[in-house]
Amino acid sequence: MKSEVIDSGWGAELERALQVDASELLVISPFIKLGAIVRLMKPCPTKIRVLTRFNLRDFASGVSDIEAIRELINAGADVRGVRNLHAKLYLFGMSRAFITSANLTTAGLERNHEFGVATSENELIEECREYFESIWERAGQNIEISKISSWEEEILKCRVTGRYFQSFDQLMDEGADLGLPASEGSRAIYSFADRVQAIVKFLGKGDYRAPLSNKTLDEVKESGCHWALTYPRNKRPRSVEDGAMMFIARLIDDGDIRIYGRAIGLAYKQGRDDATSEDIKNRNWKTKYPHYIRVYGSEFVDGTLENGVSLAELINTLGTNSFASTQRRATAGEASINPRLSIRRQAALKLSNEGTAWLTRQLELKFATYGTISRAKLRNLDWPAMPEISY
Repeated sequence: MKSEVIDSGWGAELERALQVDASELLVISPFIKLGAIVRLMKPCPTKIRVLTRFNLRDFASGVSDIEAIRELINAGADVRGVRNLHAKLYLFGMSRAFITSANLTTAGLERNHEFGVATSENELIEECREYFESIWERAGQNIEISKISSWEEEILKCRVTGRYFQSFDQLMDEGADLGLPASEGSRAIYSFADRVQAIVKFLGKGDYRAPLSNKTLDEVKESGCHWALTYPRNKRPRSVEDGAMMFIARLIDDGDIRIYGRAIGLAYKQGRDDATSEDIKNRNWKTKYPHYIRVYGSEFVDGTLENGVSLAELINTLGTNSFASTQRRATAGEASINPRLSIRRQAALKLSNEGTAWLTRQLELKFATYGTISRAKLRNLDWPAMPEISY
């Protein structure tokens, strides 16, 4: 093989290339995600150097992971950051080079159609190495763990209040300025891709359902779900992981449940994520629902609950494959499983991978059809102060 054009399956190509030559791995990738880095480390490359972006907005939005950089450093890699980096390049010693559109993310390596060329031509590999070295030499010093920890503190402050409208804009780009132009509309938005966990959070209860005609904005105002999803006093939400995709759903008076929004969740921390006296003063029902999964990056279908996605339709489409629990039971051979019964008396329910994909597609179709509640309207809602405990 000298050179070949590839438009998908870059993850498998990367693994094959490392099996041939793991003496040195050089990577240029604007965005990197932890799952892709864990996969990258399995063949144990001897020497790794990575050029990426250190824009804290990228990390706050989830298009790139600080944890991925930490993992690289712990594995002995050298990592440097460049502002407005666009190029993607993978070099495997002097054996192969990938010139591609694929970022070092699970989506880029596995799901997306990313176009590029894989080559073993010595002259082309040498030119790619010269390009890498020219940027590397101007990219400043290797990042250290202590610096990463300070970034994590800044980003947590942005996330823990959910009020990303102001704090998000204050996050800085810590990469070296090599004069690369920013792409048009390059400001990051919150990413819902590559989330390790997806959960439907139910709002309301059996004797407190809503009509389909209720405006979604009124539901957001009443529940405060733009910054916190509440759980009953006897159900601390310890199973929710950092970065979980939280689908926000309302029990409807026709017996259905409508998903009308989504957000990214923070793992529950006792004390920080419990209702304060001020919270209860604003919403007195929080005496019974005092525990939070704080969320950020929230977005909601505009209009009414009728514009949301029907959970009944999800179950009708996927059956036992809708939820992680029912899929697991079905795989184990259990018969006569009714997914609708699994919802009863539950504050939330974890989705299967299939359920996550289906619900993501359907909700994004609703966003495209009806629009989302504007940031201007969300900005005018109540937002919490920074809690005393913010670890």
